[in-house]
Amino acid sequence: MVLNLINLVLVEPEIPSNTGNIARTCAATRARLHLVKPLGFDISDKAVKRAGLDYWPMVDITVYENIEDFLSQHGEEKLWLTTTKAPRCYTEADLTGDVWILFGKETAGLPLWLRERYRDRCIRLPMRPEARSLNLGNTAAVMCYEALRQQGFPELRDFGEMKDEQV
Repeated sequence: MVLNLINLVLVEPEIPSNTGNIARTCAATRARLHLVKPLGFDISDKAVKRAGLDYWPMVDITVYENIEDFLSQHGEEKLWLTTTKAPRCYTEADLTGDVWILFGKETAGLPLWLRERYRDRCIRLPMRPEARSLNLGNTAAVMCYEALRQQGFPELRDFGEMKDEQV
């Protein structure tokens, strides 16, 4: 079986705990994490150890200088942009095969030029009108697991064991 790649791309993330939560999702699911600079925090080995991110070594992570650097390296195929301003729901996206799911920075989302350029690939999670947005980590987890669901949860354990243990 060929393992398809789910790539979560954080464009200019600002809040370290959000990126940490998303990294943990990546570690648990084998999704790859891509960070587009500028970053609002330090991801050096020293900073990661100080933060106690014991799962960080399980994360396949790549850092890019800017969004143009990312696009020049990976192109546009299977690219999906999450935004509250999207014309369609995330369930309408084909997240099979190798997919690239982009998320914008916490305070501003994805840049307008990017959303306009890929308008037909902008997707959103439904929510009540008066809510501004969901937390970035929650949105990334929903999108990652939707892609995994569409792909049949490849190579992931789909059962739990009933025994007394620490979580």
